[in-house]
Amino acid sequence: QVQLVESGGGLVQAGGSLRLSCVASVRTFSNYAMGWFRQAPGKEREFVAAVSWRAEMPLFADSVKGRFTISRDNAKNTVTLQMNSLQFEDTAIYYCAASRRGFTSSGGFYDYWGQGTQVTVSS
Repeated sequence: QVQLVESGGGLVQAGGSLRLSCVASVRTFSNYAMGWFRQAPGKEREFVAAVSWRAEMPLFADSVKGRFTISRDNAKNTVTLQMNSLQFEDTAIYYCAASRRGFTSSGGFYDYWGQGTQVTVSS
């Protein structure tokens, strides 16, 4: 069983930045691809970013490319989402997820999910 705990959400003005962190309670963190997803009110969950086991060639949704970066520290069981130039449309609950089945933008391949952290961007 993998437990994921997100932190770092909050209220920020448009154009500002936030850093989300996710800590995983698992011994073999490096065996998991890690992803960030988000869900805005009234909308379906959508992919944001993912990083592979070795942090090579991260994936990003088109809507966040050039503004968000993702990184991981396998020694600390942590994955981080740095969000810059935030826009009102980025307002959502952000979820961290872990997958042993694939490095992918598809949420169906992620087996473990955190409780989420709220990000609110004021326009």
